[in-house]
Amino acid sequence: MIMAPRKRNRHALGFLCCFGGSELPEINLKDNNPLQFLEFSVPIPPAEELNARFSELVDELDLTDKNREAMFALPPEKKWQIYCSKKKEQEDPNKLATSWPDYYIDRINSMAAMQTLYAFDEEEMEMRNKIVEDLKTALRTQPMRFVTRFIELDGLTCLLNFLKSMDYETSESRIHTSVIGCIKALMNNSQGRAHVLAHPESINIISQSLRTENIKTKIAVLEILGAVCLVPGGHKKVLQAMLHYQVYAAERTRFQSLLNELDRSMGRYRDEVNLKTAIMSFINAVLNAGTGEENLEFRLHLRYEFLMLGIQPVIDKLRGHENATLDRHLDFFEMVRNEDDLELAKRFDVVHIDTKSASHMFELVKKRLKHTDAYPYLLSFLQHCLQMPYKRNGGNFQQWQLLDRILQQIVLQDERGDDPDIAALENFNVKNIIKMLVNENEVKQWRDQAEKFRKEHTELMSRLEKKERECDIKTQEKDEMMKTLNKMKDKLQKEGLELRQTRDQMTDLVAQLNEFSHGGNISFPSTPQLPPGGPFALSSDIPSSETLPPPPPPLPFSSPPPPAPPPPPGGPPPPPGAPPFFNMGMPPVSTTTFSTSGTSLKKKSIPQPSHPLKSFNWAKLSEERINGTIWHEIDDLRAFKMLDLEDFEKMFSAYQRHQDLLTNPSSCKQKEMGSTEDLYLSSRKVKELSVIDGRRAQNCVILLSKLKLSNEEIRQAILKMDEEEDLAKDMLEQLLKFVPEKSDIDLLEEHKHEIDRMARADRFLYEMSRIDHYQQRLQALFFKKKFPERLAEAKPKVEAILLASKELTRSKRLKQLLEVVLAFGNYMNKGQRGNAFGFKVSSLNKIADTKSSIDKNITLLHYLIMIFEKNYIDILDIQSELQYLPEAAKVNLVELEKEVNNIKNGLKAVEAELDYQKRRMREAGDRFVPVMSDFITVASFSFSELEDLLNDARDK
Repeated sequence: MIMAPRKRNRHALGFLCCFGGSELPEINLKDNNPLQFLEFSVPIPPAEELNARFSELVDELDLTDKNREAMFALPPEKKWQIYCSKKKEQEDPNKLATSWPDYYIDRINSMAAMQTLYAFDEEEMEMRNKIVEDLKTALRTQPMRFVTRFIELDGLTCLLNFLKSMDYETSESRIHTSVIGCIKALMNNSQGRAHVLAHPESINIISQSLRTENIKTKIAVLEILGAVCLVPGGHKKVLQAMLHYQVYAAERTRFQSLLNELDRSMGRYRDEVNLKTAIMSFINAVLNAGTGEENLEFRLHLRYEFLMLGIQPVIDKLRGHENATLDRHLDFFEMVRNEDDLELAKRFDVVHIDTKSASHMFELVKKRLKHTDAYPYLLSFLQHCLQMPYKRNGGNFQQWQLLDRILQQIVLQDERGDDPDIAALENFNVKNIIKMLVNENEVKQWRDQAEKFRKEHTELMSRLEKKERECDIKTQEKDEMMKTLNKMKDKLQKEGLELRQTRDQMTDLVAQLNEFSHGGNISFPSTPQLPPGGPFALSSDIPSSETLPPPPPPLPFSSPPPPAPPPPPGGPPPPPGAPPFFNMGMPPVSTTTFSTSGTSLKKKSIPQPSHPLKSFNWAKLSEERINGTIWHEIDDLRAFKMLDLEDFEKMFSAYQRHQDLLTNPSSCKQKEMGSTEDLYLSSRKVKELSVIDGRRAQNCVILLSKLKLSNEEIRQAILKMDEEEDLAKDMLEQLLKFVPEKSDIDLLEEHKHEIDRMARADRFLYEMSRIDHYQQRLQALFFKKKFPERLAEAKPKVEAILLASKELTRSKRLKQLLEVVLAFGNYMNKGQRGNAFGFKVSSLNKIADTKSSIDKNITLLHYLIMIFEKNYIDILDIQSELQYLPEAAKVNLVELEKEVNNIKNGLKAVEAELDYQKRRMREAGDRFVPVMSDFITVASFSFSELEDLLNDARDK
């Protein structure tokens, strides 16, 4: 039998929570404070005599160890009060007659004999109930000799006979509940509990009380049965009692009445919840106590019985009561069920087993038995199942029931042939039957051989998986290297071609210069030694800015660029510093003359407003600063032809014109614009030797247990740069936290002669410290493993900026939008702020700051949208031309540059360590130099691609 591993502590805790206690429950805890503390005139005896008398009293109370300690800890005055009070109560002549077991046993026997002869009125029933209640109190509070005397007089049989002889009226009365309470009180005593469990019929007779309709009686019975499950040997007695009750109540299956009660609605919320809580508590005890605490098969066996009776939909229905105590029992049932389902699924290497699907379960069994010696017997079993008698109305279900019970015994019987449940078949011993089939020695031999083959197979599969993993990684690295080499080859060919072209140009240029200086003394070498693509290439075939190296990025917090110098022949150069907006890399085209100071002499013929307008607070660009930007293609004079400037003057006049709303017909337009504003705003969404610190050593040991490698295996993996992929990235990152420090190494060196006594963490740190440049090696290996991931994260961000930049420079709708904004800005601004040929892109954020002089809720932004809807419908679909812009907007360029710089520094650190390792003598098996040389070659080129892309993206 397979014994499933259990998380006992957690289950025990949850199970006890369901019973509402912090210790294993018995039936009810004894009343620990039954005495009233009174004042007495008798003087307190000496301490020795007092403790002797008090010890006799405590022994009679049969208290638990914890309560005994609490009693002996009381001060002498309290001890003497308790002793005198108890003795006075025992010696009271009025109570002696009714406080001894003989009296109660006689009265209950007479009640049992008379209840079948006479019908009693309410007064008589109340008197009888008081007698039973007094007995219950006495069993709980009287000294130990009272319980002992009650057992000697066979008081338990008296109570059980009363239960068996009850008529219907008595069984539904409070007397029935009180009798069950007497049994609970008796079981709270250690001797009484042993006596009840030793009685051959006690639990069966108690279970019969479940037949009553009295809810309090049912709850008390369920509490007794649930607690008996927790007592050694009690679980099986409870299962026997439920089978007894099945026959007694004429149930189809055991537990049927419990499921009916669990599903039945009684109309009284408190009683209904209390009963259903008691039922769920009992079910959890049946499933998880006794054999069920450790045996997965047994829990599944019993749980399938409850599931077959339909407990799951009932549990879902019970959630509607919204009772915290009941929900705790339901949660515990489902928690253990889910854990058992996961544990069962692990045995079949699946995530979940659908136990409601016959086809799913059959496929799992077939998969497990395929290619085994058991598979032919599975086929034979199914072949004989096909020949089983079949009737459409299911009249022959007994054959299938017999088959089910045989399988239950095969699963549940242990090595001794014992069944933790009640044996479904008498004299059916699985072990004896197997002995009849094969010789036991042969079975053991085959089992050992099969286990050997299984271990070898598992080991081979593990090695195969590891080799396949290594092969996949090497193949991936090879593919990446081939791609990189191809890119390097293409780049070298391209650079070689550019070099030849540049040299040809230089040769032509030198020849031309020699011709000019033919009559003089000036001469030039025929093959000038200039760097390829240098800054002196002056011919008309100058490479475009796409082929030239990108300019360095502007330094942060730099001062504004100086004024542009006078343009050389052939056109002015691009302005120094970062371009103000969308540098397109176009050759400069000049259509404007400049003064010696660099300011524009040309004035734009911009329409002038009839009266002052509100200003647009932009950062304008003069004509000499728009070279190489998108503003070359924008002419705001075209926009002026499409705009209603008179309406614009009224809307953005420098004077307040609220009174015009009363007489001005444009109030209708204002209403239209208000609706435009609403449309716009509604669419926007704003003992070992240990010298290492204990905490650090503990964490180190936890890490090493996860690695599952010896110190030597870790050492070899680091020396070979983990070519066999034994160290995952996350493990390497953790190892870097446990690099031996200087203080650690000094301490460990002092105790190196005691290396065999070193603790796990200390020995690991000592052996790692023997590796030359251990920390640098580990960092280099981690960087190598992390490099593709970091590159893969950074590259899409750079590409997003590039793609978005290209979209922006190509977008016709954006140029049209900027053209309209430029026109309005020039129309609104006069003097120094006007006559702009362009503006900085950041000025677009200022559009919403300019408010209408008619309505403060209308801004220049709202007005622009109205103009677009009226005259420039295409602009409203601008997002179709800027699909990559949202992704690029998410990129933080500062953080991206920081990450790229970190990668660059990491590569430099690896190169520095590689130089160091090349200069030193390497021990056998050290693979740092060849592995990291290959890595640096490929990684440097891949990083240079990323860096070039970033520079290009920064320029764009």
